[in-house]
Amino acid sequence: MVFESFAELRGLFDRLPETFDAETLSADGFTGSRRHMLVRHFAEHPQFPCTLASRNPLRGEKTS
Repeated sequence: MVFESFAELRGLFDRLPETFDAETLSADGFTGSRRHMLVRHFAEHPQFPCTLASRNPLRGEKTS
């Protein structure tokens, strides 16, 4: 899946629960390594208030 805009990616992030993992993203149709890539992207991109809560299993956590 390719996002048409940053706003579309931001909408996905906003819909995620406070703590999420790659499996959470499978509900939105993402498969394989793309799910893990998104968790890492949300944690590393400065526009998303998110950190890596765990590396194994890979889990993101929203911050204020």
